[in-house]
Amino acid sequence: MHRPDDRPDPNRWRALWVTLVAGFMSLLDVTIVAVALPSMQRGLHASVASVQWVVSGYALAFALTLVTAGRIGDAFGRRRVFLVALAAFVACSAAAGAAPDIELLVIARLAQGVAAGSLAPQNSALIQQMFRGAERGRAFGLFGATVGVSSAVGPVVGGLILALAGDGGWRWIFYVNVPIGALAFLLGLRLLPRVAPGGRGKLDPVGVVLLGAGILALMLPLVLAEGGGLGRVWWLFPAGLLLLVAFVRWERRVARRAGQPLLDPGLLTETRGYATGAGLAALYFVGFSGVWLVFALFFQNGVGFSPLMSGLAVTPFAVGSAAAAAVAGRLVDRLGRLLTVCGLVAVMLGLGTTALVLWLVPSDRAAWIAAPALLVGGLGSGCVISPNITMTLREVPVRMAGAAGGALQTGQRLGAAVGTAALPGLFYLTLNATHDDYHQAVALSVGTGVAAMLCALAVAVLDWRRDRSGSARRCPPETSHSHTHAGQG
Repeated sequence: MHRPDDRPDPNRWRALWVTLVAGFMSLLDVTIVAVALPSMQRGLHASVASVQWVVSGYALAFALTLVTAGRIGDAFGRRRVFLVALAAFVACSAAAGAAPDIELLVIARLAQGVAAGSLAPQNSALIQQMFRGAERGRAFGLFGATVGVSSAVGPVVGGLILALAGDGGWRWIFYVNVPIGALAFLLGLRLLPRVAPGGRGKLDPVGVVLLGAGILALMLPLVLAEGGGLGRVWWLFPAGLLLLVAFVRWERRVARRAGQPLLDPGLLTETRGYATGAGLAALYFVGFSGVWLVFALFFQNGVGFSPLMSGLAVTPFAVGSAAAAAVAGRLVDRLGRLLTVCGLVAVMLGLGTTALVLWLVPSDRAAWIAAPALLVGGLGSGCVISPNITMTLREVPVRMAGAAGGALQTGQRLGAAVGTAALPGLFYLTLNATHDDYHQAVALSVGTGVAAMLCALAVAVLDWRRDRSGSARRCPPETSHSHTHAGQG
């Protein structure tokens, strides 16, 4: 039996492109700014520690907002939250571009991170809401391509803008969001579906505080790592874990009393594939996010490339990721977790080979010889991020799609925070120990990122084997079919 709101939205594909453009901008801003930090520091006469907050403050605010914003979208309407967050993101981008000093720039970036964190969970929730069946897999394929490519092409786009606008053109890295975001806002007003909110408009303030404090405690030492923060505030790690344990216990209590938890515990215990997919994503992003900063440090400081050339050196990965993600969205229903397993093997092979090439080949030829390996790694990555998002979220009830998508991306952001702190930190430690042997430093750091992906591969293989054994035990075909249909709807 189909309810009226089960009918496909006629504007769903055009609306999807609006959400993808907004999502691309918000995720691109995590990495695009990194290549412009030296010119920002010179232009604003800022210290290294203060200018680092332009990147890390955005990432921190982004991660803190995700789950709560997803729950607000579920309760009060995803279209409304999406449009308000997009307008705020555009305004904060303009403020960041016009900032006269580093203090106001950091404040604008923190506010921009909150806006981006409010946008991100609405993207996956709107896909859950607008698409069904095989179409949902294709839509998540495009969404996965957006997630992967936005992270990979950030250095390229940032370098290109700086090359066109000059050293003082870092402001255009922020200004470029304004016309694109304004157009996306106008199209969103017209195309995004008007659907009644799924909740009763109540939030869980205790859950919000416990989760926010827990994520802040886990991420802050990593954000401060470059300035020695790990040594000063290491005690925040156990404090953060205790806060997250308290959050889980509180959410279970709220659910038992028939309340509205911020994040329903049933997502982890009863929704097939969600806990596995969220854990896999967090482990994968430790390696995936960290290697880009390492590559930038190697090519710019070790080889002497410009920011643009440094970005172009890793473009084969972005190209492969974009191509594979769009195709993988069509294959995920047929291959399931096996697709993720194959993708992880390919990305590990590609990045592992790249690490060996950069270690053993002279600097003037290393980028060219590493290009095929990076392409293989990108093809593998496109078969990891996109299918994993689909398999993690496809059986989540639409009423809690925003909170579920926010929690999934929070895991990705936590993994990314670990990777972007640990891998460059290892890079610098190796440089000091080897008297500036950049080749050895990049090989060891990228190899460590591949080791994190090996942990993700172990999770994927266990889930694949469990799915195979479950399929073998499953009885009548019609039972399996009805279960799948229920999960998709």
